Amino acid sequence: MARIKTATLNLRVNPALKEALREAADREHRSVANMIEMLIREHCERENISVLEQSDLFPEVPGE
Repeated sequence: MARIKTATLNLRVNPALKEALREAADREHRSVANMIEMLIREHCERENISVLEQSDLFPEVPGE
């Protein structure tokens, strides 16, 4: 099975925005990271911005 690769994103936001994000994530039973990813994907979809899947970026190497 292929390993899932992730990238780290560090950012600073207003504490009130962070709390709102935390509440939104809790309401949807998501982690904050998953909520951010979902919001980015939704925005990209609305703006017709392609988001490649991991399998397109990191093809599986035979034997791994």
